[in-house]
Formats: sequence, structure tokens, C-alpha cells
Amino acid sequence: MKCLDHVFQYFCCGLGRFWITSLWEARWLGGKKAGRKEREREREREREREKCGWFFSSSSFLPSGVGRLKMGAVTTSLALLCLCSLGSCVPAGTPPPTQASQPDVKKARGDVPDILPVNEPEPTHLTSDFENSYNYVLSRLAGMDQAIHKLNVGHYTLDVKVGQLMEHLSRMDAKVVELEDKIRDVYQHSKDNRKQMGRLEGCQKGLRVGYKCYLVYNSYEDYAGASRKCQERGGRMAMPRDRREQEALADYVKSFFHPGNWPVWLGVNDLSAEGQYIYDDGTRVSYFQWRKHFLSSQPDGGKRENCVAMSSDDGDWWDHYCDRAMNYLCEFDDRVAL
Repeated sequence: MKCLDHVFQYFCCGLGRFWITSLWEARWLGGKKAGRKEREREREREREREKCGWFFSSSSFLPSGVGRLKMGAVTTSLALLCLCSLGSCVPAGTPPPTQASQPDVKKARGDVPDILPVNEPEPTHLTSDFENSYNYVLSRLAGMDQAIHKLNVGHYTLDVKVGQLMEHLSRMDAKVVELEDKIRDVYQHSKDNRKQMGRLEGCQKGLRVGYKCYLVYNSYEDYAGASRKCQERGGRMAMPRDRREQEALADYVKSFFHPGNWPVWLGVNDLSAEGQYIYDDGTRVSYFQWRKHFLSSQPDGGKRENCVAMSSDDGDWWDHYCDRAMNYLCEFDDRVAL
């Protein structure tokens, strides 16, 4: 009976510890570390089997032949009796089995040791995955809000810079317009000065006839170019309007090119209508000095030769192609105040 009492004692103690351990794991751990707890429970069960193994492995406590009996019915009865008397399965005065009474069992390599490591205390308040995700989302939103704030500050700064740039551009446009006006004024003054210089040059270096001054320019230009050059100098191409002016110009040109014979452009043409000659200022020609010769009488060019030039040897007029390059004679009015 003492052996059975010892069996009941250790068997019931093992079941009680297993039940308490399972209840604590289910209540506090909530299944979060099931793998580790499962291994710990396996270790506890192994220890309980080692504690009670002395009875089933040794025949010194049983009568001869009892160890070879079938233990199915006996094991069932012991389990029921242990569950019924969990708190009072050990009779008074019964000493617990000592370590020396248990047979020495040689443990195989890899068995669970008797001394288990002490588990670290688990925190009482565990943060759930939802809370972690929520806090992560909040942190990311805070970062995005800070980045958006920086972008807004940068956008405002850019707007201020653009406004300042537009203001500077407006001022620059106003200065450019003012500068353009000044350039036009300078250009106009330059043209006026050039005309004044041309008029003074024509009257000082050229021939003066009454209030008119004439000057020969020894540079080759076609009819349109010669007309433009004379206007830029403040005059027009020479337009002899009577015999006195014609004879004065003939003597001046002859002396200028002596002893050669070089024609010069006059301000006479019939470009607008064939046979209707006009001066360079648009008025009708009032005097002609065409060359008269039995071999070649002028004008003889028809619609091909529409511009008039004066020969330097005798002062007669010839019609020529207007695109021919030759010297030209300018006329200035000394009465014009430029």
C-alpha cells in the first residue's frame, strides 16, 4: 500500500502541475509563443515520468510476479482515484521517496536536463500588431505632413522670388524702352549731323551756283544707290533746271575729270512712264541737254535705258541702264537749315 500511496502522490502532483501550467499559459500568454511553451510542457511531462518511473521500472517494491501483470485496469483506477483525491492523496506520516531509492537511469545524449533555464518575465501589457501598424501609419503621416509643409514654404518662397523677378523685368522693360528712345534720338541726330556735314562739305568743296551747291563723288553706284547716298548727305542728285546751271555743271565736271571722259549720274529719269522725264524730287524736267549727233542722237534706249547721265567732256545727256555703276553728282540747298 505504501508503494501505491507514493505512486498516487507523484502521479497526482504531476497532473496538478501540468494543469496549473496549462492554465497559466492559456490565461497570460494567449498562445503568442505556443512553440516555446509546447517545448516546456514536453519537458515537464518528461520530468514527471522520470519521477514516477522508479515504480514501473523496478520490481523491488512489488511482490514477485506483480511487475509482469497487465496494468490497464490498475492504471485506470489510479487515475480516477488521483482526480478524486488531488489534495489528500498522500497519507500522514508517509515519507516522500528519496533520491537514493530511485534507480539510477543513465540518460541518453540529447535528453532534457533536470535544471531548466528560468524564463524571463513576460510583459503584462503587450502591444498588438494593430497598434504597431497604427503607430507606423501615424508616423508616416506626420512625416508626409512635414514634407508637405516644407513644399508649401518652398512654393511660397518661389512665388516671392518670381514676383521680385517680374518686378525687375518690368523695370528693365521700361529702361529698355527708354534706351530705345534714346537710340532713336541719337540715330536721328546722327542723320541730321550727317546731312549737315554733307551740306557743309558740298558747299565748301564743291561748286556754288546761287543758293545751290554741287559736289562730284568719285565712287561707283547705280542710279538708286547714288540717289540714296545724296539723300543721306542731306541733298539730292543734281537737277539742272536752266541753261545757266547746265553750263556751270558741265564746266565743273569737265574740270574735275580732266583729261578723261567719265559720265556722272544726274537726277533725271523716266522710270514711271516712258518718255516722261522727271527730276529726282518728282517734278517734271524743264530743261534738256540731249546729245545731238547724226550717228547717235539721245535718247535712244527706249524702255531699256531710263536713267540720265552727263558726259564729262562736253556736258551732253545720255540715257543709260539704271543698274550701271558710275560716279554721281549731288546737289545741296544752302538755304535749308538742318
